[in-house]
Amino acid sequence: MKITVENIKGLNKDIRVFIDKETMNSYMDKKYDEIKSTVNLKGFRPGKVPKEILKRQFGKAVFGEVLDKVLKETSTKALEENKIKPAGQPKLDLKTYGEDKDLEYILSVTELPKVEIKSLENIKFDEYSVKIDAIETDKRLKEIAKNQPNFKEVSADTKAKKGDLVSLDYKATVDGKDFKGSEGKNTQLTLGKDLFLKGFDEQLIGVKKDDEKIIEATLPENFPEKELVNKKAKFSCKILNVKQPEEIKIDDNFAKNLGAKDLKDLKNLISKQINDEFKNSLDQLSKNQILREIEKIKVDEIPENLIEEEVKILSQGMPEDEVKKNKNNFENKARTRIKTGLILNEFGEKNQIKVTEQEIQAEVQKQLRMMPGQEKMVMDFYQKNPSALASLRGTVYEEKILNLIKEKGKANKKEISKEDAEKILKEAHEESHDHSHENEKNVTKNKQTTKSTKEKKSAVKKVKSKPSVKKAKKVSKK
Repeated sequence: MKITVENIKGLNKDIRVFIDKETMNSYMDKKYDEIKSTVNLKGFRPGKVPKEILKRQFGKAVFGEVLDKVLKETSTKALEENKIKPAGQPKLDLKTYGEDKDLEYILSVTELPKVEIKSLENIKFDEYSVKIDAIETDKRLKEIAKNQPNFKEVSADTKAKKGDLVSLDYKATVDGKDFKGSEGKNTQLTLGKDLFLKGFDEQLIGVKKDDEKIIEATLPENFPEKELVNKKAKFSCKILNVKQPEEIKIDDNFAKNLGAKDLKDLKNLISKQINDEFKNSLDQLSKNQILREIEKIKVDEIPENLIEEEVKILSQGMPEDEVKKNKNNFENKARTRIKTGLILNEFGEKNQIKVTEQEIQAEVQKQLRMMPGQEKMVMDFYQKNPSALASLRGTVYEEKILNLIKEKGKANKKEISKEDAEKILKEAHEESHDHSHENEKNVTKNKQTTKSTKEKKSAVKKVKSKPSVKKAKKVSKK
């Protein structure tokens, strides 16, 4: 095989590949030997069909498969030997080919630019940790206790008030008639929460144990019996008991009921929980800072084909005239994203960062936990959309790269209070919102924006090194 690199123009170049007919014939002979034992032809025993007969019967199909295989193997080898990483899919132009002929083709490639990553090891960023004081922990502890009320039964002549727990049996009618679901036994309502029917709770204020009371309430829009929606129902209620909330004693027993060893252990867990609530958001600020520093790194030339692809993604669903008007804005944004992706990808490859299937599944499980009740829908989405799973892999890959850059970089460590953390995150959110709003104004120029949702893509782009070749029809083995 002879490989020649020609027509070098910046990142664009042609790779001419020549394979003599003797080598091609040896590939053909090997393929005939493979199929000889499996082909059944009338008048010949299995494995005894002469090669000339096989050529007449299956020559075109065999050549198609051999050509497909040779093109894939040799084009990959040509790229690897010349240490070329293509930006996008190379174009393949067959010059000479055929049975008992030399094979010659040209691979037109746009190469990924060389990028500098040494400076990433000295990149500077702020790394925050939140100091949680005892007052903040105690405040959260009291909130937890308040949300887990303990009720005690009161004397028979005590009237129910807001915040009390009332237990009752009821039987309801509409226009004097029973309906499906019109009876309830030992129904418990915390007065003031209005969780049953609107206005029902407040009519129970003042009731005592063993009281009987008629309560009127309107059946809601989502009531199962559609013909009764918005109709007034009368509820004949029998009050079983009234309980008042009792302040929970925050002690070791309380802590143990919540799964902690003791009260000290519970306070430590709460402090960690508060810290963790800020950790992810503050870590993301650090990573955004790193990404902004990466954007400052110079890359001499960005492949035009990648810019075109990125512009299509950024402008997806927008009217064509709006895309043309904002072409420069889109191209600049595309260049920044591609440059960042190239640098991150180079750093990932140099540090041999890989994404395992276990890490992908862990990320899927994390998303399932974030969408309770919709687990099946999420799983179906990833099973039916391999591209979404590939995008998820890219996100995990990028996250691992940024984590390693953080480890190698120079962190300016800052311990801040909870109030400072809230302020920093609020300012970052407002800055991000203003920036997004400004981008929207630039793109739409005060016209109606499209409602299409753009697929969020990872900045890291996987490099394809194998050109695709249309597969030839396979040999029948019948």
